[in-house]
Amino acid sequence: MESGFLTVLEGLWGHCSRFQLRGSALMSVSLRSNVAGLKFVTYVLALMIGRKRLVTLFLSGMYALSSFAADSARPNILFCIADDASMKSFGAYGSTFVKTPAVDRLAREGVIFNNAYNGNPKCAPARACLVTGKFSWQLKEATNHWPHFPPEFKYYPHLLMDAGYHVGLTGKGWGPGRYDTEHNPAGPMYDKVKLKAPYKGMSNVDYATNFEVFLDEKKQDEPFCFWLGVKEPHRGYEKDSWKKTDKKLEDAEVPSFYPDNETIRGDLLDYSLEVEWYDTHIGRAIEALEARGLMENTLIVVTSDHGMPFPRVKGQLYEEGFHVPLVAYWKGVIKPGRVVDDFVSFPDVAPTFMEVAGLKPHSQMTGNSFLKLLRSPKSGQVDAKRDYVLLGKERHDTGRSNADGTDLAYPVRAVRTKDFLYVHNLKPERWPAGNPEHGLRNTDGSPTKSYLTNLKPGDSEYDYYELSFGMRAEEELYLIQKDPDCMNNLATNPEYDAIKKGLRKQMESDLVAQGDPRTLGKGDIFDEYKYEGRPFNYDSGESGSLPRMKQK
Repeated sequence: MESGFLTVLEGLWGHCSRFQLRGSALMSVSLRSNVAGLKFVTYVLALMIGRKRLVTLFLSGMYALSSFAADSARPNILFCIADDASMKSFGAYGSTFVKTPAVDRLAREGVIFNNAYNGNPKCAPARACLVTGKFSWQLKEATNHWPHFPPEFKYYPHLLMDAGYHVGLTGKGWGPGRYDTEHNPAGPMYDKVKLKAPYKGMSNVDYATNFEVFLDEKKQDEPFCFWLGVKEPHRGYEKDSWKKTDKKLEDAEVPSFYPDNETIRGDLLDYSLEVEWYDTHIGRAIEALEARGLMENTLIVVTSDHGMPFPRVKGQLYEEGFHVPLVAYWKGVIKPGRVVDDFVSFPDVAPTFMEVAGLKPHSQMTGNSFLKLLRSPKSGQVDAKRDYVLLGKERHDTGRSNADGTDLAYPVRAVRTKDFLYVHNLKPERWPAGNPEHGLRNTDGSPTKSYLTNLKPGDSEYDYYELSFGMRAEEELYLIQKDPDCMNNLATNPEYDAIKKGLRKQMESDLVAQGDPRTLGKGDIFDEYKYEGRPFNYDSGESGSLPRMKQK
């Protein structure tokens, strides 16, 4: 601690230079060998720069010292992830009809990232990016939904476990899919404690109490890394559960790509209760940390794997599908109240956690740590190079096939900058949400989906069906700040032709450098990988049984 404080004072020494005192007798005071010299240095600095300026410098030094102190013991990591919650469904990001006091508190006392992205907007591929620190198209089978996770890849929770961390998981970790390791890629499972959830459809896993069980197993000086993965707000919901609360239909915020009616408003309100259940467990996890005196040296990160389970959102390469919340809290390290505009992506999380733990990121990791962004006192754009992100998808669910019954992807690559979203639909002849005759299987069943699929050509609202389920142009371009719902495709507008071409060139150059098989002309490999979920019979229209999956 003493040496850390001396380091801070040595940093303040640079302010003496403007008084041309370098090389003077003052420099003979060795801060590292003469603690008594602190009083002398402080007195001289006060004379030179004034008391007010010294107080400012001292407070800055103490803030830096707190960061040093936090580094003196390996930090704990609590990673909280929702299953299908949109970024704009949190109060910290402007929601008024979803109440999230715990996340909002962490945002006030920590940092909000305005530009966080999941890389691939579906559960298994997004989470694969998280645990490996790699871009989705670099993960072979794990690029897809319901895959077998290739054993060649390393997972950050397992690496931290090997490095002496107490590691655990509750709820949903990586998945759905099959893996070969003893434990889930997100860590050993803690799910024995159950509860009666307030509404049907919610999991009976008591996430927060299982976290407490995990903490109580931790050795005295053992750092921990825990994955709190709630299964909400994944479908299905207790229909009209919102009517048991004080919520009102007029409270719901309806995106412009849906018709505004009671069915969809009610569906959104049912969804909001599930997001609030996520927030409840985050609040209880915070209480558990505070009760044990562990908030002082714990990095808490809150996110969701992708947007809400509604048509045109979950699994789709539009803004609400891939733009995720990211809030981080770390007392004494993250300056409270910051809002950062730098672009970060799920592949960046694993190398960040490795560095937080004092370890070098694994050589397989291709994401870039944002630890410097966490430590920086600045808001806005901190690193000018973090000004865009790449996105993509391959096969998510069954519902489209070739003649021999092979499940086919709807491959997409995209680039998101501050101003634009450019999307390249590589197989525009395929149905983006699955074939209509097979039930549009790439979209979860819901009252909203049923309302849209009951619309018929010629109906006044039929355009809303097309927005969610219709064929798409090969190229899409959206002026995202003015059109966050991605309603006005500018790709054929000559005024934006140069921008479109420039974004595509930038995107493809990066994808080639990253070895993306699709961009290199070998994308059919993604269709050949086995789908490990319920097989779908395209002749009978029936689904088979789900293979048994281990999860420890």
